[in-house]
Amino acid sequence: MEKIVLHATRRSVTGKQVGQLRRAGQLPAVIYGHNFSATPIVLNLHTTSLSLAGVTSTSIVYIELDGIEHAALIREKQRDFIRGTFMHIDFLVVSLTEKIRAKVSVVLHGVSPAVKDFNGVVVVGLESIEVESLPQYLPEKINLDISSLTKIGDSLHVSDLNLDQNIEVLENPEDLLVIVKGTLEEVEGTEGSEAEPEVIEKGKKEEEEA
Repeated sequence: MEKIVLHATRRSVTGKQVGQLRRAGQLPAVIYGHNFSATPIVLNLHTTSLSLAGVTSTSIVYIELDGIEHAALIREKQRDFIRGTFMHIDFLVVSLTEKIRAKVSVVLHGVSPAVKDFNGVVVVGLESIEVESLPQYLPEKINLDISSLTKIGDSLHVSDLNLDQNIEVLENPEDLLVIVKGTLEEVEGTEGSEAEPEVIEKGKKEEEEA
């Protein structure tokens, strides 16, 4: 991914007056973090929206402020739910020489033969995992290939992930990521639960007859 640099200026406007900035096409934000005091800033809404399209919470962006670039992660994004535009962004300054922890989404790709050939259903265990690494090694997402799931009951666990050696996974290696279950399992389970009351009812009837 190419380097993203957002040009910012310091912001003195706060509170309800921030609405004036938005109407003028500006995006209020705040930057804080590693050896950096919380500083209100303002960005161009249009260029920032284009630059951040597809950027995740583990993607490094650079905030240029007072002629200095600061490596940062997006910690919070507020949107206008009607227009879909950004209203405010929190940026966390990070050190490229110190490890940090972050949650990374697990994205499934590929086709499971168990689904294709046996009408199996892929059930997701963990949708994201916690990792630790230097900021520049944080993956934007973790792609999990499910093409190895060839039969009902096949599964993948955290230990099956093949990540960069610079990334330490903090989850239990035995934690389930995905498993393929048969479509009939739920039906069979339901039939079994319905049979139990019939036996109980039969027992009561026999007691009454006795």
